[in-house]
Amino acid sequence: MRLLRSLRGNAAQRVATRGFAATIGGFDGIHLGHRALIERTRQLASAQGLASMVISFEPLPKEFFAQGAPVPRLTTFRERWRVLAADGPEVFCVLPFNQALRMLRALEFARLLVAAGIRHLVIGHDFRAAYRGEADVEWFRRHAPALGMTVHIVDPVEAQGRRVSSGLVREALRAGNLRQAALLLGRNYSMRGRVVRGEQLGRQLGYPTANLRLARRQTPMDGIFAIRVHGAGPGAGLAGVASLGTRPTVGGTRPLLEAHVFDFNGDLYGREIEVEFVARLREERKFDSLDAMVEQMHQDAADARGALARDVSSGDVSG
Repeated sequence: MRLLRSLRGNAAQRVATRGFAATIGGFDGIHLGHRALIERTRQLASAQGLASMVISFEPLPKEFFAQGAPVPRLTTFRERWRVLAADGPEVFCVLPFNQALRMLRALEFARLLVAAGIRHLVIGHDFRAAYRGEADVEWFRRHAPALGMTVHIVDPVEAQGRRVSSGLVREALRAGNLRQAALLLGRNYSMRGRVVRGEQLGRQLGYPTANLRLARRQTPMDGIFAIRVHGAGPGAGLAGVASLGTRPTVGGTRPLLEAHVFDFNGDLYGREIEVEFVARLREERKFDSLDAMVEQMHQDAADARGALARDVSSGDVSG
């Protein structure tokens, strides 16, 4: 998968002179609705002899507009890249969402896409772009043919009678319903990052942790979780327990993901790992003492082992 940072000039043509079938959106989480758009794009590209492209933004539009109250982010740029690289498009184009892009009128926006070589555009039923969202589905239906671009509208994807959306995934995570989130995503929710050296408190308490600083201004959930860690070694994910939150007992203020891998003696510092959340065990708490916290950590570890054993025995990989 190739990365593009612009559609202007001949940047896109240098990647694929034959042109593109593309889809465009925020793609936060890359849930089942997003996957329907991406799969339709890949099918069109194959049938038409074009390259496939996913166009997204940094920051996400909702982040840009919600300056003082950031929306909890499901996936960072790196996490989106990793998910897409597995079975996504040939090209991932990430445009800077700024005032200039926001102010483009619908016709300017569409001409930008056409000039980049986009011949087929796949969008969702509720798509809106350009100044005040004027480039919506109906606008593209009316104007795209004259510009030399064919537009394909994908119907909403539903799960258990509700339309799949990033907002619905956030709602499930916030409620601690990892099973519902996995149903909407088509996989267990996970976070990815590079392991950094912490204060070594976990090691002193008998629970050494791999610490991941979160490249998010706000997390979609917090608490204590049964997890699997990928990237720590060969084979399937390693079982463990994790804390996601601010660590109020030790005076923490910034969100941190601390993952303890059971029965693991290796060195993870500097390694990029993925933490897959299987079950939420409890909320984050502030304890009166470290002894009380350690006692609860023993219980959390036992609960996590039990939750992971049940997950495996049931054959359920969706959390």
